[in-house]
Amino acid sequence: MFTAFRDEVAGALAEALAGAGYPTDDLGIEQPPPDVPAVLASSVAFRLAGEAGAPPPQVAGEIADAVDLAGLTYVGRVETRGPYVNFHPGEAYFDATLEAGQDEAFGRLDAREESVVVEHTSANPTGPVHVGRARNPIIGDAVANVLDFAGYDVERHYYVNDAGRQMAVFTWAYETFDEADLPEPERDRAEYEMVRYYRKGNEFLENADPDEVEAAETEIAAIMRGLEEGDEATYERVSEVVDTVLAGMRECLLRLPAEFDEFVKETRFIRDGSTDEVVDRLRDLDESVYEEDAWQLDLEAYGIEKRLVFLRSDGTSLYTTRDLAHHEWKFENFDRAVTVLGEDHKLQADQLRAALDLLGDDVSQLSNVIYSYVNLPEGKMSTRRGTGVNLDDLLDEAVARAREEYEKRAEDRLREDDLTEADVERIAEQVGIGAVRYDIVSKQPTKSITFRWEEALDFEAQSAPYVQYVHARCCGILDEAGEAGAVPDRLPDASTLDAAEERELLLTLARFEGAVERAADELEPHRIATYTRELAEAFNAFYRECPVLRAEGERREARLALVRASRHAVANALGLLGVAAPDSM
Repeated sequence: MFTAFRDEVAGALAEALAGAGYPTDDLGIEQPPPDVPAVLASSVAFRLAGEAGAPPPQVAGEIADAVDLAGLTYVGRVETRGPYVNFHPGEAYFDATLEAGQDEAFGRLDAREESVVVEHTSANPTGPVHVGRARNPIIGDAVANVLDFAGYDVERHYYVNDAGRQMAVFTWAYETFDEADLPEPERDRAEYEMVRYYRKGNEFLENADPDEVEAAETEIAAIMRGLEEGDEATYERVSEVVDTVLAGMRECLLRLPAEFDEFVKETRFIRDGSTDEVVDRLRDLDESVYEEDAWQLDLEAYGIEKRLVFLRSDGTSLYTTRDLAHHEWKFENFDRAVTVLGEDHKLQADQLRAALDLLGDDVSQLSNVIYSYVNLPEGKMSTRRGTGVNLDDLLDEAVARAREEYEKRAEDRLREDDLTEADVERIAEQVGIGAVRYDIVSKQPTKSITFRWEEALDFEAQSAPYVQYVHARCCGILDEAGEAGAVPDRLPDASTLDAAEERELLLTLARFEGAVERAADELEPHRIATYTRELAEAFNAFYRECPVLRAEGERREARLALVRASRHAVANALGLLGVAAPDSM
């Protein structure tokens, strides 16, 4: 309902401005501060004060008087507060919100017929996913969810680095060392078993006799050359390692859960000739120079001092060269491309965008979401020597802590839940992993964060369990009323819901689709987390002041409908963040 309300405000405001002889190119529509009970406000009077030769409050009053409400469905009245023109909802706005909230798809926007590929995670397949990189799949999955819910046709891609030196080292090590040379794996899963070879190989290259290292480096270079030349046997050797490690990494990511429509290998763009074609076009550019035994692009015109090396002296391409071919493939197959990247890849992303522009591509199709890393209180983490904290470890700890918290709270309440062991395990999984995802995605991506258990699993604060508990409470109320999935034939008028807490909850529910739209437009899923906290607070205030099951007649039915709408909004908002909505807690 929010977007329909906004469209009405925009139309009526533009008409009022045009009638008064003012320009309509910038309507200044925004959400008012919390202490203003309007749905939307306009700050246009600030912009027009000079032209009108009058102070902004006077201009705001002139505009408000000129707004014609006739024919509008959802806008009930217009008033001013200082220089702002405030638009308040009419009763139809509340009725429409209550009705829309009965649909399980509440908040989903209409289809836009625009395709978007979201590339995220794309961690090198060299071993287990570690905590420092966990922000990528969590943010990336949430970005994809939000875009999908906002009406876009979304595909989720994982770009696999299977052509670089790391994979050549990994393949050589896998074919060189025996099981007897390796320690026991940390877990019984493919990537934990395979990473031992990679670590052993790096250790060998750092510490072995120079002659042995030279021989190893010759083999590693041959693997890289074979990949570059499209040698099928070399590709199959490397693929055995890559695919085995990826299978284990996928199992880890499914725990979040983060799923992918396609794993796109960079060797694809070597084997199909598109990387060679990109290299030829790059060398023809005026910005292309051959210096220091490599072909490079001078990007000073884009404010980038470091040159982009795109071809080595031995004729082999680099990761970014292949990524240029990858992005041109994206542009051919999708309307937009969104990439989620760690802050250490920002320079590379800037170089890639500049190179694509020089190649004649429409770089407006490309958007990047840059994030800082996740730290634990103990400090930063590293995986090259196997000293980091793996994502699996964090998720295991999350489930264990959630179960402990659940059992403690049940004991404190001196009650026994009629839940099976499987129910308790399910709740611990949903709450524990939900706490991790929510805590990470709720922060602005560019801000570095330190993950703390006491904050993530605080049932009383603004955390995942705090919001999840609202969903469980809604389910409990509807179950007790015998209306868990029922929708009444006739929905009561929203006018029955006249308490301040009921009105505030309806207004908060109505904002959901606006929150989805803004999060999608700005690629900022943390805005949905902010919305869930506002919704949880509004529902809890309603729950405290407005008895549902003890109410009678139409008031009871209206409050049940409000609970049902809240359940759908909470479930859908949490779903966008990749957080489960438990039926009981």
